[in-house]
Amino acid sequence: AAMNAGKSTVLLQASWNYQERGMHTLLFTSSLYAKADDGRITSRIGISASAKLYGEADDLYAWIAREHKKKTVNSVFVDEAQFLTKTQVFQCAKIVDDLGVPVICYGLKTDFMGKLFQGSEALLRLADNLEEIKTICWCGRKATQTARVMESGELVREGAQIAIGGND
Repeated sequence: AAMNAGKSTVLLQASWNYQERGMHTLLFTSSLYAKADDGRITSRIGISASAKLYGEADDLYAWIAREHKKKTVNSVFVDEAQFLTKTQVFQCAKIVDDLGVPVICYGLKTDFMGKLFQGSEALLRLADNLEEIKTICWCGRKATQTARVMESGELVREGAQIAIGGND
């Protein structure tokens, strides 16, 4: 989905649905968004939950397998999934296939230049199911892209793919 579509809100609601039924979920978010070592998934509407931070070097399969041995994991939720590496997406597929644990990922499909993120590209190729979360463009129609806008209101058309700050 594009930015401001409510991906984190939907993720938190889905995790809550599992937890409300006594099931154990693990939440992950990218360390790129973390303030210090504070792993949290936070929605702009004010709900949040603790999350484990993943970085490029993390082996998600090994991590989940360890947790699953300690206590049955009923579902894994990954926020900011565009920042997963290709290898990590394959690890997520292995979690589903070998451990029987659903892995549900939420993130941007493309950057502000319309280019796929590494994690998004791999997820588009491997995911068993894809669902779009829709939001509204500034023009009132369905938002299909994420834009990077300067303070002056001018659209940015080139630059680094990753710029942390959301609405800033």
